[in-house]
Amino acid sequence: MSTALESYINRTVAIVTSDGRMIVGTLKGFDQTINLILDESHERVFSSTQGVEQVVLGLYIVRGDNVAVIGEIDDETDSALDLGNIRAEPLNSVVH
Repeated sequence: MSTALESYINRTVAIVTSDGRMIVGTLKGFDQTINLILDESHERVFSSTQGVEQVVLGLYIVRGDNVAVIGEIDDETDSALDLGNIRAEPLNSVVH
């Protein structure tokens, strides 16, 4: 998996953690256990009653054993989203 992550370095990625959080930021590095270093990151908190809240995290490390999904974000498409009007149920934790 680490070779696949090399193409994401210095790109905007979204990470879904095993506890259901969604963290978006610029991937700056990773190690052999998929610990991830993100810069300019924020958590997107979803709600079924109000828009998506973005909590600024800044420089952030996500432990590899907590990563469920990682993918690249298209910056142009992402910036066009009106997160204030998006309603969604929060993600549940991943069950192993």
